[in-house]
Order: sequence, then structure tokens, then C-alpha cells
Amino acid sequence: MEAGWWRATEKAGRGAVAGATPRWRFVADKEVESRVAFRWENYPDALSRLDGGSDDPAALGAKHRVSFWRFTANSLIVCVLGVIGTVLSNAIVAYGFARIRWRGRDAFFAVTLATMMVPFPVLMVPLYSVFKELGMIGTLMPLWVPAFFGSAFNIFLMRQFFRAIPEELSEAARIDGCSEWTIFWRIILPLSKPVLATAGVLHFLHAWNDFLGPLLYLTRKETFPLSLALQSFQAQNGGVQWHHLMAASAVTIVPVVVLFFFAQRTFVQGIATTGGKS
Repeated sequence: MEAGWWRATEKAGRGAVAGATPRWRFVADKEVESRVAFRWENYPDALSRLDGGSDDPAALGAKHRVSFWRFTANSLIVCVLGVIGTVLSNAIVAYGFARIRWRGRDAFFAVTLATMMVPFPVLMVPLYSVFKELGMIGTLMPLWVPAFFGSAFNIFLMRQFFRAIPEELSEAARIDGCSEWTIFWRIILPLSKPVLATAGVLHFLHAWNDFLGPLLYLTRKETFPLSLALQSFQAQNGGVQWHHLMAASAVTIVPVVVLFFFAQRTFVQGIATTGGKS
């Protein structure tokens, strides 16, 4: 729409308006032009400003800038170490619950499952105190060390898969003189690649998208993962730079999409075959 003004009366020589009323003209749809164009420059701009800095070198020294690759490396360190800890620790515990008979096994398993009802916010203060006493606050260790102590969901997932493996394989190995560790390492684990990949992918997704943990434990920008670095766009110049935030968010989900694309078949197989035997 555009507004025009018309004069009711004019005074000679001055051109002053004694009274005026807006006159509106509606533009026809055929007169409106729209054009869709990709703004590829948003991606390099967003990645260069991911640390919350500006383009002015005088505003922030180069030595204080944190690059996109540093944030990516921090995320990969947390995810890779967490996946290793998740696969190893949960597989060992799940094997003990699934294939070894010992007194109180079912009761301990029930207690393990009960820990799934405790939300992370309840554990934040105790865990923070523990990591502070260990001198880990401000480092990446609180984000991947807990993965080496198992989690109830992954233990349950692997236990159900291990129970679906025929017991005759383990009995034949014991007759041949294999120890429980040999049976676990050379028979059970090679047959459990789908569930191991499933647990690894699920933990990778959790660690890559985790925001509350890094926000709680990390104090220096040099240690921030990508999930926490994205917050810098929400406090710049007094408002949210949505075009940069969306561009950086699109880049951060690329590794997750690629990982799931290559592990899709194994992931689906691990979910589908879990719990085949009660």
C-alpha cells in the first residue's frame, strides 16, 4: 500500500496545509514481485562470529578469538570419548546381568533400572561438588568421564540383546576351556555389533546436543562445544541474529546426519532385534 496526501486548502505563497486526510491505494497482486534467493554468505559469516566476537579486529584481539574448528574439536572429543566409555562399560555390566548367575542379580538389576527415574537436575549439585573436589570443573572431563561408569538405559538395552544370543555358544566355549572374559570378548561382542552401534549412536546424539552439562561445568570459551557456542548469537548487539543462528545450527547438525546415514542399517537392526528373548 502507499499513502497519498491531498490538500484541502492552501494559502498563497506558503503552501501550508490547512487540513489533510490520508488516501490509500491498494496494490494489485500482479504488481507485487517476490524473489527467493539463497544467502550463502550467511554460513561463513555465522561460523566466523560463532564466538560472539565482531568483525572489527580492534574490538577483539585475534588471540582471544575462538574458531569454529575449536568448538567442533571440543564436541568431537566429548562425543568420541563418551562413545568409547559407553560401549565398554555398559557391555561389561550388561554381560554380568545377562549371562552370569550370581546371588542378588535380579535385585541389583531392578535397582539399576530404578535410577532411570532420577532426572539430571536432581544430580546437578552433587555431581558438581564431586567434580569440583576432583579438580575437573572448567575442563571437558565431567562431560565424558561419567560415560565410563555405565547408564541404566544402555545396560538394559545390551542385556536384552545378550539374552537373545543362544546359550549353547557360551557352553561350547566353556567346554573348550574359555574363561568368561574370553567368551565375552571373542564370542558375545562380535555377535553384538548392532546393539553396540545403537548405544554408541544414541550417546553420540546425546553428547553432541547436550547443552545443560557444558553450561554447568565449563567456564572458559576455549572449552565450549558447539551446542554452547551457539548461545553467543542470542546475546549479540542486544538481539538475536536469526540468520546467523539458523545458518550455524544447520552446520552443526551435518555430522549427526552423516553419522546416522552410515550407521542407519546397523542402528535399526540393533533396535529391532533387542529383546527377542525374555
